[in-house]
Amino acid sequence: MDRSLEAAEGADLLPAAEEAQLISKADGTDLGSEVDGTGWSWEYAGYKPGDERLRESLCTLGNGYFASRGALPECAADEVHYPGTYVAGIYNRLTSKVARRRVENEDMVNVPNWLPLRFRLPGGDWILPDTANVLDHRLMLHLSVGLLERRTRYGLGDDGVLTVRQQRMVHMGDPHLAALRTEFTAEGFSGPLEVEAALDGGVTNSGVARYRDLDGRHLTHIHSGTSAPDTVWLRCRTRTSDIRIGIAARLATDADVPVTISHERPYAIQRLTIDLAPGRTVTVDKTVALHTSRDPAISDPLHAAVDRVGSAPGFDALVGSHLTAWAQLWRRAALDVPGESGLILRLHLFHVLQTLSPHTADLDVGVPARGLHGEAYRGHVFWDELFVLPYLNMHFPEVSRALLRHRHRRLEQARISARAAGHKGAMYPWQSGSDGREETQQLHLNPRSGRWLPDHSRLQHHVGSAIAYNVWQYCEASGDMEFLHTKGAEMLLQIARFWADKAVYDGSLGRHRIKGVVGPDEYHEAYPDAGAPGLDDNAYTNVTAAWVLTRTLELLENLPEPRRRELAERTGLDGSELERWEDVSRTLHVPFHDDVISQFAGYGDLAELDWHGYRGQYGDIRRLDRILEAEGDTVNRYQASKQADVLMLGYLFAPSELGSLFHRLGVRLDEHMWQRTVDYYMHRTSHGSTLSGLVHGWVLARCRRSEAWTFVQEALQGDIADVQGGTTGEGIHLGAMAGTLDLVQRGLTGLETRGGALWLDPVPLPELSSYGFALRYQGHWGVRLRLERGLLEIEVPSSDASPIDVRLPGRGVSLQPGTQGGWCFPTDPTDPTDPAHPAHRRFRSS
Repeated sequence: MDRSLEAAEGADLLPAAEEAQLISKADGTDLGSEVDGTGWSWEYAGYKPGDERLRESLCTLGNGYFASRGALPECAADEVHYPGTYVAGIYNRLTSKVARRRVENEDMVNVPNWLPLRFRLPGGDWILPDTANVLDHRLMLHLSVGLLERRTRYGLGDDGVLTVRQQRMVHMGDPHLAALRTEFTAEGFSGPLEVEAALDGGVTNSGVARYRDLDGRHLTHIHSGTSAPDTVWLRCRTRTSDIRIGIAARLATDADVPVTISHERPYAIQRLTIDLAPGRTVTVDKTVALHTSRDPAISDPLHAAVDRVGSAPGFDALVGSHLTAWAQLWRRAALDVPGESGLILRLHLFHVLQTLSPHTADLDVGVPARGLHGEAYRGHVFWDELFVLPYLNMHFPEVSRALLRHRHRRLEQARISARAAGHKGAMYPWQSGSDGREETQQLHLNPRSGRWLPDHSRLQHHVGSAIAYNVWQYCEASGDMEFLHTKGAEMLLQIARFWADKAVYDGSLGRHRIKGVVGPDEYHEAYPDAGAPGLDDNAYTNVTAAWVLTRTLELLENLPEPRRRELAERTGLDGSELERWEDVSRTLHVPFHDDVISQFAGYGDLAELDWHGYRGQYGDIRRLDRILEAEGDTVNRYQASKQADVLMLGYLFAPSELGSLFHRLGVRLDEHMWQRTVDYYMHRTSHGSTLSGLVHGWVLARCRRSEAWTFVQEALQGDIADVQGGTTGEGIHLGAMAGTLDLVQRGLTGLETRGGALWLDPVPLPELSSYGFALRYQGHWGVRLRLERGLLEIEVPSSDASPIDVRLPGRGVSLQPGTQGGWCFPTDPTDPTDPAHPAHRRFRSS
């Protein structure tokens, strides 16, 4: 295992001014030809308490089942450090008293902390980076092998130095195991060192400052015990969801000294004393197993954890199988992008795979917006799979299917919610947790003003359209007609039924309208001075609702007759209802003003904001809503958007499909009108979401390429530079990270999966014109695409699968398994001097 990290060991520490810079390293691991040996190490140098929360999020290790933040094991939770561990799908509901109201919230639970391992000289204080003399400190996340390495040199006085090197893994092969190796080396002194390892059951959910007025004590019935001379265990359960958690830890050392054990609730503690001599390294290994009562094929989580840790091999053997699992993941998700952008994309992919790995396919979980990396948004599921699944569909379709099954299992709850709101069909929640009910809070805190305010974001019913879109995209990419005809059809039918019932006919317009909703913008929740929340005819909501109705009608028409009859009988679907769907799908109102699409009816009547003045006064105005509220004003009065709303249509739909949608609605949308719409909202958006730069970069790549890179860069830098101002320390933004991967995969290649074909229409950016990746498409494993300065190459591996139908601008070809093809395209379609203009196309077989 050490060999895999050797290349990183000799590197100089980064200068303090560059501590967050990315350094390319060769790590010596053979992961196949797609790995070029550089750009696989993410490093931080120097110890800065103010940066610890950010580092902990970005250095989180996970395997799709559970994840642990990259906190230093000797540090407890405080204002600087937060060593949280989260198990996918583990939620608990508590009620708190806030602003003289009882508020109920369901949170992803911070489970017992397995990391604690601290050390000291006999009779001295524990050696901690916040109180001891830190001579050097470096944190290295080895992306290719899923290992976190830390090296710290502590000055102990009288020229004595203690070097601590640690390597940590959350095992990607066995999702219930984790391990920590600690190596102690003395310089200039000798003598004993006391080491204490623990399991901590006294943790709370306290990682987000603005939630600390709420009850965060989710664990109860904490007990610990000993199962072997080197093994302790801890068990507990969640307070209301009654999920049992069992965790066991084994401690081993090469120093041949005894381990003593004590149980001091809420801790299970293991202690040993090692003798240090100058230049001699002593190793302590901590191996942990974690189970919960939600796990299949176990009788009791504590017994399962004790048995698993007892049979787990040593650290070196664990690393071997861990590396093999990661190597397989990287092969399936091969991504070759040069330079700093490539390294950032690998980091993003690393965190996507740690949250949603093949292990996720065995779980009933959704897509937590902040990953398994922190407690922001309470670990809730929003609409982020809209940005995540298109990437997973073409690499890990079994994971996409599992995430969609999670939504299907909650279809009945969505139907209950629709009925409670007086509607037919299924109304999926904006935020959900364990069971699919609406978890959006009634109040939210504005940290700038300190006031608790009503939260109306639950009116973002467009989440239902996102689920339908994900079903359709998954089935097109995977060819999984069985899912489309069964669970997929059931979801689409009920979502379409909701939209058709939600729409009301306006005789004065001669069109249907959807009223009382909130769009993706999120800033606008009501009209100025209105007595009730909600907006009318949000363009994104109406157009995507029309798309859902159209696709569902198409699906029902093409279903095998026995299945169509069965579905109609089970749901009470009849011809008159289908006629209404057809009518609504063609007559939903799309408002316009000044020859641009209105974000919602009346948007053009709102006041213009003094953008220059606010930027001059506040600098960063991403959270303009909080700024205005603190001033006693409201963003509802202004033409100001938090993030892409109307422009989301250009993200979801290719220009031809968007044009067809508007044509079906009987509304004219030409290129000039779309360009004006893009320009209009570009000047009225504060980009208060990490998704905003992604969507704007995607849209601009197709209509104003010269401006796209600025937004692509913002999407790439979103979490690593913490552009939202302190939010990444509370958890990564998983949708934005996955979205940057999909920008390379689909956005810049123009890749679509529709009609049983692979459509490609590249729009390379000058800053990102050469790259390659592999994908999985309808039974073909490892299809490779490569763009290189105006040349697109496609290689289909040998198999017994059917040929791939490839559609290019003005041409369609069929690529047999075992062949490859190349196509020249203009790198600048507007430049007639481009050697590829008009395009010369050539295909070859080999």
